[in-house]
Amino acid sequence: MKKLFKLVLNTIPRPILIRLSIVVRPILAFLLKGNRYTDPIDGKSFRMFLPYGYGNQRNNVLSPSTLSLERHRLLWLYLQNETDFFSSEKKLKVLHFAPEQEFYKRFKKQANLEYTTTDLLSPLADVKADICNLPFKNNSYDIVFCNHVLEHIPDDTKAMQELYRVMKPGGWGIFQIPQDLNRAVTFTDDSITDPKERAKIFGQYDHVRVYGRDYFDKLRSIGFKVNEVDYTAKLSPEQVDRYCLAKGEIIPVVFK
Repeated sequence: MKKLFKLVLNTIPRPILIRLSIVVRPILAFLLKGNRYTDPIDGKSFRMFLPYGYGNQRNNVLSPSTLSLERHRLLWLYLQNETDFFSSEKKLKVLHFAPEQEFYKRFKKQANLEYTTTDLLSPLADVKADICNLPFKNNSYDIVFCNHVLEHIPDDTKAMQELYRVMKPGGWGIFQIPQDLNRAVTFTDDSITDPKERAKIFGQYDHVRVYGRDYFDKLRSIGFKVNEVDYTAKLSPEQVDRYCLAKGEIIPVVFK
């Protein structure tokens, strides 16, 4: 199964994968029903989660029902337990880059959100736009989500500046990235162009860097206040295991 999933991820373009997953997801959820692991996004439980990874495959990380990964489930728990994202009485203007399937329909249905999605290629995007040249006005959004996007962007400084520009003063956002916390400094090498080598070195064939601990300071240099939240530290070991989370993963919560 690991080899099959790796082949699919590395050969089928992401927009097509998104469409295919709509058909495959209910079949997988039915076949893998059980009680060992639980997806907190929809509350469904399974005997196992699926493997995932463009390079090295990780076991028990892809939820059969929502297709969420560790980072999605961690973000959901954080939003649910630590913010008013789901309960705010004030209408919140939300901008979501490259919207994840597990969140898209749920966020769209929320009465307390004015929810806009954007991306260059995603079929789920309301607005097709370049993150380095956004068509939105200054100080437009209360909340901005930009998760696992910046590692794809050659000029991530310009992208961060645009994220800062469109966020309202007093607004906040979450900008998750794949991060190697053992690295002090972010690594990039434009001479590595072979997709297989990129997957091996950067973790995915279309990534252009591996972020280190300096990622947070780069966001601060743009003007954001940054909270480095290790939310798994607030959860019990049983919850971390039950929800198949990555212990020690940092959620970058930013404020303007």
